[in-house]
Amino acid sequence: MASFSSSFVFSQNLFFFLLFCFFLFGSADLSSTFYASSCPKALSTIKTAVKAAVAKEKRMGASLLRLHFHDCFVNGCDASILLDDTTSFTGEKTATPNAGSLRGYEVIDTIKSQVESACPNVVSCADIIAVAARDSVVALGGPSWTVQLGRRDSTTASLSAANRDIPGAASSLSDLISAFSKKGLNAKEMVTLSGAHTIGQASCATFRTRIYNDTNIDSDFATSLQSECPSTGSDDNLSPLDTTSPTYFDVSYYRNLIIHEGLLHSDQELFNGGSTDSQVEKYCSSSATFFADFSNAMVKMGNISPLTGSNGEIRTNCRKTNS
Repeated sequence: MASFSSSFVFSQNLFFFLLFCFFLFGSADLSSTFYASSCPKALSTIKTAVKAAVAKEKRMGASLLRLHFHDCFVNGCDASILLDDTTSFTGEKTATPNAGSLRGYEVIDTIKSQVESACPNVVSCADIIAVAARDSVVALGGPSWTVQLGRRDSTTASLSAANRDIPGAASSLSDLISAFSKKGLNAKEMVTLSGAHTIGQASCATFRTRIYNDTNIDSDFATSLQSECPSTGSDDNLSPLDTTSPTYFDVSYYRNLIIHEGLLHSDQELFNGGSTDSQVEKYCSSSATFFADFSNAMVKMGNISPLTGSNGEIRTNCRKTNS
C-alpha cells in the first residue's frame, strides 16, 4: 500500500509539473489561431490595407516583405526595426542596410491604427509585419502560407546588430551562407529566401561596383545599367532587382542569374560555379517547387527568436515603446 501511495504521489507530482511546464513554455509557442477570439478581424484588416497599399504602388509589396527580413535578422522578429530614434535612444533605421532604403513604415502605421480601432492593445507590431509580408507576396502573384502569430514587441533595438547581421549587396556566397546560418537558416533556405529579389528595386550605390568591375555579368546588361548608374553620382537612382518581371512574384530572378543578369553581386553569387548552382537551376524549371520552399522558409524565418508570453509588450504606436 505504501508503495502504491508513493507511486501515486509521484505520478501526481509529475502530472502537475508537466502541466506547469505546458503553461510556462507551451503556451508561449506561436499559433496560427492566436487572435481567433481576441481579435477575429485582425488578419482581414491587415490584408485589406496591404492590398490597397500595393495597388497604389506595387513596389510597396517588396518593401513590406523586406521589412520582415530586416526585422527578423536583428535579434529576432520583434518589430525592433520600427522604433524611431529619440534623444536618448538609437534604433535600427539608420543602420547601413536600412538607412534611406527601408520603406513601408507609414503603411505599418496605418495598419496598426486600424487594428487598434478594432481591438486595442491586442495585436503586436511584430505580427503585423509578418502578416503584411505574406499578404504582399500574395498581392504580387506569389504563394500564401499560414503565418504563426503571438509575437510581442521589443522595447529595445540594436544599431550595431543591424550593421553586423544583415547581409549586404557585396556579400560572397560564403558570407551569405554564414549570415543565414547564424539565424538557424541553412544554405538551401538562403537561396530560397533570396528569391524575394524577384520583386523590388535597388539603388545605384548597391550595384555600381558590380556593373563596372565584376566579370561574371552579361556585358549588354552591364552597359544598359551604366546609363542609369554612372561611375560617380546618382547613388539613389533605382533599377529593378528582376528586370524581367519586377512587380510579379515568380522565378524570373533565378532565370536571370543563369544568364548572368543578377543585379547585385550577392545575387549572382548564388549562380557562379558554386554549391548553390543546382538549386537555382531547379527553381528555374519549377515555380511550384520554389513557391513551396519559399512558403516553408518564410514560416521558419518568422520563428526566429520571437518574444512571447510575458516578454516584450504590445506597442500602441509601432514607432515607440509604451513607456
